[in-house]
Amino acid sequence: MNRVAIVTGGARGIGAATVDALVNDGCRVVAVDLCRDIDEIGYPMATRADLDAVVARHGDSVLGLVGDVRSSSDMQLAVETATRHFGRLDAVVACAGVMGAGGQFWNVSDASWDAVWSVNVLGTRRLIEAAAPTLIANGPAANSRIVAVASAAGSLGLRHLAAYTSAKHAVVGLIRGAAMDLAEYGVTANVVSPGSTRTAILEATAQVYGLSSGEEFAAQQPIGRLLDPVEIAAAIAWVCSPGSSAVTGADLAIDGGMTVS
Repeated sequence: MNRVAIVTGGARGIGAATVDALVNDGCRVVAVDLCRDIDEIGYPMATRADLDAVVARHGDSVLGLVGDVRSSSDMQLAVETATRHFGRLDAVVACAGVMGAGGQFWNVSDASWDAVWSVNVLGTRRLIEAAAPTLIANGPAANSRIVAVASAAGSLGLRHLAAYTSAKHAVVGLIRGAAMDLAEYGVTANVVSPGSTRTAILEATAQVYGLSSGEEFAAQQPIGRLLDPVEIAAAIAWVCSPGSSAVTGADLAIDGGMTVS
């Protein structure tokens, strides 16, 4: 029986690549994205056209859903949509994330700080809260999975990005706590932490540091290049698979050596 997953932030970047990777592994996917800009975030979010393009690549294997990860009702709808449309739910992947205003943290507005935390941390919590009863009901033998995308920033301190850095640290802690609460039910929970990857967030980060493009971050990684979203997605797909059954509470660094250099 084909496994079924929900991927938030599924319209572009790592989220869209994760949808592709899961489908290639035989999964059916509900791809969720906000598909509108957030006032407090200074760069454009993905659009409905982006989400439709992901769906179009895969036909009946992917269902697109416009929804806000900060909303309990939207995340509950995502779970209900997966179970109603595809008949089951085996994994959820919290890819939705934003990077807010840069600068010394005491000069960052409450609105910007709250926007970063609400999407990255509350959004991950809302997805897990909505999905946990269904994943638990699958039973210990079902290989149910929870995966959150954090960042190398979740184990480092990044200058002028305190809101994003602290939010990603919180995602790691949230998943580790969830892993302990869910262990007795056979549901695993893990984090995948990318290094500098070609995404809209990386381009926004380049602006914080006055760089001409995100490509300049390649020098920070020992492998000497940026990562591609498909490389992160490959790791996420493995963590979602039955083959990762012994891994829970882990923070998997997919960062080209960034956090060990």
